[in-house]
Amino acid sequence: MASSVTPAATYTSIHSDFETTRFILPDLVSDCHYPLRLNPDCYPVSRASEQWLLDGARLAEPKATAFMGLHAGELAAACYPDADAFHLRVCSDFLNWLFNMDDWLDEFDVDSTLGMRECCMSAFRDPINFQTEKHGGEMCKSYFSRFIQTGGPGCTERFIHTMDLFFIAATKEADDRATGRAIDLESYIAIRRDTSGCKPCFALIEYTALIDLPDKVMSHPVIMAMEEASNDLVTWSNDIFSYNKEQSRHDTNNMISVLMREQGLNLQDAVDYVGRLCKGTIQRFEDNRNILPSWGEELDRQVAIYIDGLQNWIVGSLHWSFDSTRYFGKNGHTIKQDRIVKLLPKRPL
Repeated sequence: MASSVTPAATYTSIHSDFETTRFILPDLVSDCHYPLRLNPDCYPVSRASEQWLLDGARLAEPKATAFMGLHAGELAAACYPDADAFHLRVCSDFLNWLFNMDDWLDEFDVDSTLGMRECCMSAFRDPINFQTEKHGGEMCKSYFSRFIQTGGPGCTERFIHTMDLFFIAATKEADDRATGRAIDLESYIAIRRDTSGCKPCFALIEYTALIDLPDKVMSHPVIMAMEEASNDLVTWSNDIFSYNKEQSRHDTNNMISVLMREQGLNLQDAVDYVGRLCKGTIQRFEDNRNILPSWGEELDRQVAIYIDGLQNWIVGSLHWSFDSTRYFGKNGHTIKQDRIVKLLPKRPL
């Protein structure tokens, strides 16, 4: 049960003219029955974190206005509902930084991506003494110097290691963009699990709960399978939600685009296919929850906190995607209800 199987497309496409103007989202919110909770410190922490990012990234218009609709602090509050204000602020700052970094990396070539990786990894290794003039590195120093005040050694190393995986995968993406290389579905799924940034976010579950799970727990196949299922739900649903924005700017680095190209599916069929995969991730998560081993009373208590955190990421990310303006502009709440997405016109090349 612990291992996951890379899905193979066996769905036959039925073409329709409907897809030329719009598509219908799968009802992912209804498929997820986990309770949505919001940290009581959400709004003051979110507003302070937004100002931190604006100051640190030196965002100019129109990027500054677009950033204010991101609401990454609200995502942090839904994913870490039990964190105190100090730890929630670190998580909020990290998520604001991560989304901004993701946007920067989309425009970087391989050398620029490698330079940012070197800068940020140095900041993680020594956030107090490392010096840099790169805005991304300065912000790393800011939030990670606060992280290490309470983060346990295992949790800290997991965060640093998975951030390195993020930058390595981003470098691969930059190389694919430069060469025009189109990757297959299996390769896309593998690299997307790192470019999603979910893995360091999962380390923050331990950080906010002041726990530091031992390697024998974190390397267990069932724990790893639950992490992967949570990552896949967050990532694949994000590919659905971000598709419209990405297709308008001719960005094909999306599971829907990969399926359409590789399997010959039309847009709605590809969206529905990814929707079924998302539903399967929740079942995969629950199947593995049912076979969790025991490590003794105290470790089992900590593992339960961690699993609850993975669950919060599943439900929190789904609801936040409609509250943020990042994917649906100001129409998120309407689209959450009717699930109809009108295709944006493609930008001139």
